[in-house]
Parts: sequence; C-alpha cells; structure tokens
Amino acid sequence: MDISVVIPVYGCRAALFELHRRLTESLQTITDDYEIILVNDCCPQGSWEDIEKICASDKKVVGINLSRNFGQIRAITAGLDKSRGDAVVVMDCDLQDRPENIPLLYEKLSEGHDVVFSRRKGRVDSGLTKLFSKLFYKVYDYFTEGTYDSSINNFSIAKRKVIDAYCSMREHNRAYTMFIKWLGFNEAVIDLPAEERFSGKSSYSFRKKMKMASEIITSQSNKPLIFSVGVGFTMAIISFIFIIVLIIRRLAFNDVTTGWASLIASVFLMGGLILAAIGVVGIYIGNIFNEAKNRPIYVISEILNEEKEE
Repeated sequence: MDISVVIPVYGCRAALFELHRRLTESLQTITDDYEIILVNDCCPQGSWEDIEKICASDKKVVGINLSRNFGQIRAITAGLDKSRGDAVVVMDCDLQDRPENIPLLYEKLSEGHDVVFSRRKGRVDSGLTKLFSKLFYKVYDYFTEGTYDSSINNFSIAKRKVIDAYCSMREHNRAYTMFIKWLGFNEAVIDLPAEERFSGKSSYSFRKKMKMASEIITSQSNKPLIFSVGVGFTMAIISFIFIIVLIIRRLAFNDVTTGWASLIASVFLMGGLILAAIGVVGIYIGNIFNEAKNRPIYVISEILNEEKEE
C-alpha cells in the first residue's frame, strides 16, 4: 500500500461524498495503490449511513465505526492503527484541508523528509478562535520549553516508521501533531491556503478547548507542579516579610491598625492558592488514574472493507 488517508468523521455528513470524490481524483494522480480510512466518531448526524454507502461503492474506502464518541485524536489513532500505507495522510473531514494539496505534501515527503506538516495561510476562523489558539500555544511553549506554530494543523503526511512510532505510544491524553513533533523525526512545513468548511461548524466549544488544553499540557509537562510550588514559596516569603514589617511598625510607631479585614483577605488568598495547588496535583493524579486503568484508547463497533492479513 503506497498511501493511506486517515479521516476522523464528526459533524460533517454533508461533505462526505464530495470529500470522497475529490480524494479519489487527487490520490489517483499519485498512485492506484491507496486507501481512504473514514473513522466515524459516533457522529450525531448519522454519518455512518453515508460511510456505508461510500464503502459499498468503493472498496478502497475502509469504514471504521467507533462504539461511542472518543474524541478526534482517538479516532485518528484508530485509523492510524488500521492503516497500511508506506505514507499516511491525516486530515479533517470538513474540506477546510483541500484534498488537491495531498500531491504537494507527497512531493515534499519524497524530498527525503520523514513527516511534512501543513501551515494554514489565511485561516478561516473567528478572531476569538485565533486569539485563543495563539494564547494556548504560548502557554504550551512555556510549560514544555519548546516552540510551536499555532498555524500548523493535523493536515500532514508521514512515513510508516513515524506512524508506527506514534502508535506505539498508548497514552490516553494524546495530541497528534505535538506527539509527532516530540518524536524528533526529520520534518518539513509547507504553506497551504485554508478554505471555509464545506458544511457544519466546529464541535469544539470553549469548555472542550479548555479541557483539551489542560489534558495536553499536564500529559506532557511536570512544569505546572513546579510552578505551583514556586507560587506557594513566593507567597509564603512575601507573607513572612509582611509580618516582620508589621511587627516593626507596631513596636516602633504603634500605627498598625488591628482589624479583621486584612486577616480575612489573607486567609482567603492563601486558601485559594492552596486549593489551586491541590487542584494541579489532583489533575496529575487523575491522569495517573486513567492510565493505570489501562482501558483501550477506543473501541471499534464495526469495520467495512478491512483487508484481512493472511
């Protein structure tokens, strides 16, 4: 198998037939030995019905139906685990990533790179979404002591050895692009124009984005723990100095007004800091708990057009 294309499907049923048509036309310009893997992440729009129709009409399309919604990254992992291509493309289903750009990614990969990422030019998103993305990656860079371009997305192509290395990491909190970059293979980036979604809208609410950001940062860095310890020590030192100053002023000038306001404020301040520090520790303990259970990353309900290994 020359090329596999892995696509998580959620909330874009109206785009599936157009996606299949354009993918087929683009891939046939490279090779006839390809597969398209559509992973239905329990799409509420009933996308599995259309995936079944596409699989019935084209045996090069593999349909994977997950038992429930596991999330985009886990759906990608399910597709990657089943992929057989020497080169593997990962892309979204909403046609913001143009299938016609796959030959460009493949050509760049053929220059000797192990993985090629795409960087969206003219990203079609709201100003608030772009701002949140930039802020997240600034925080991510700080906690992981790395540098990350927020305009780089999942639309990419990688060699089999890269995909196998990614699939060997079975953490539940996983991020495709960040994990691939962490592996350290020879990478390249090409600029590609972004398009508007063919249909639907992003399923990532602000709450989901915050949850994902927390999972990604705490799964890849211990720095938040160190940060909370540093804040605690800093506040303790400041409080100690302030107490010394109050004692000196009381003895020397007798101008320190006694009262409950400053005491209550201090109690709430320190209590909040303590609860925040405990919360950070709790997140890490929760991550350990989830990993220790050793449950599968995803569960497959049905697979169509899967080629059995002899």
